Amino acid sequence: MNVQLLSTFESNIFLEMAISTIEKAGIKQENIFAVPLDNRTEERKIFDSHYRSDGTSLIDIGVALATAFSVIGASIGFTLTWGPIYWGLISAVIGFVLGFAIRLYTEKIFKKKKRLLRGEKSEIILIIDCKDSQAELIEKILWDHFALGVAKIT
Repeated sequence: MNVQLLSTFESNIFLEMAISTIEKAGIKQENIFAVPLDNRTEERKIFDSHYRSDGTSLIDIGVALATAFSVIGASIGFTLTWGPIYWGLISAVIGFVLGFAIRLYTEKIFKKKKRLLRGEKSEIILIIDCKDSQAELIEKILWDHFALGVAKIT
């Protein structure tokens, strides 16, 4: 029975070493298929839409600072003219805007560099057709050569 092993690698020397080791293990070259993935060409969006979200929240720091500032503003508001409710609300808005600005700055400046570096190298998918008896050996070879992930399809 034939088995397909799928694995992902970064584009580096370990991929070449894995392919040559697999060929030495008795797998023919026509049963090894490597597919390079394309890099992202467009820049990622910071603001989420209704249909797409990247899992990063821009309001988490803003909400925390709004809570802290509103408590402080309400406490100080007892001695000020407008009272604790108005000063609590005013300081909550100031805290939220400050937190949102901090988060937006970190996403635009610091994490932009990380996003650009991440997309520098593309990954390669390696597909290997082999017999069921060879599957464990091939899987061990893939893991030993630093595969990012391995899947077996029987």
